[in-house]
Amino acid sequence: MIRAEDVVLILLAAGTSQRFGNIAAKLEEPFLGRPLGLHVAVALEAVPFRDRIAITGDAQLDFAAHGFRTIANPDPGRGMASSVRIGVEAAKAMSAKAVLIALADMPRVTATHIFNILDAVDADDAVVASSDGFTPHPPALFARDRFDALMALDGDMGAREMIRRGKHVVTTEAEMIDVDTPEELDQLRALVHDPDTRTRHFD
Repeated sequence: MIRAEDVVLILLAAGTSQRFGNIAAKLEEPFLGRPLGLHVAVALEAVPFRDRIAITGDAQLDFAAHGFRTIANPDPGRGMASSVRIGVEAAKAMSAKAVLIALADMPRVTATHIFNILDAVDADDAVVASSDGFTPHPPALFARDRFDALMALDGDMGAREMIRRGKHVVTTEAEMIDVDTPEELDQLRALVHDPDTRTRHFD
């Protein structure tokens, strides 16, 4: 178990999101009355993290209103690993014992699940990821002995292999929904009976 007060939350909100059009278009899309990219920020407001860092690209979202400080990724085209490195470097500077990496395009993540991840940490080299019972996913926690490995990552593969080999905390399939395309957003809206059922289309 690790205390939330010893963990830095890193919310990845940069990248290119080519399957949607671009990351800004996706994260700014309305979903249940607020931008898609802010749902995780709101859901985790009550978790007393040491710090909250949003790694941002072009999306115009008010992460600061939800307790985040933002750090821009100057070149998100380098892949997700570039955002991870920026966040982990900031966490190391404040002597965090772990980082919890979440994605801004996973709007159904709950605080309950995050506390379950924290409870599963058992070592300074722990990796604890989420799972739908079949495949591991973010959100994922990496304890401090994994920081150097995270900062050595490259491209879009990110921490996939470390996540695969780590401990997995199972939650519902619905909580693990990751929106990559306009069609997936429409399907999610239909699932939760969101009145805004049609996604805007971009060139």
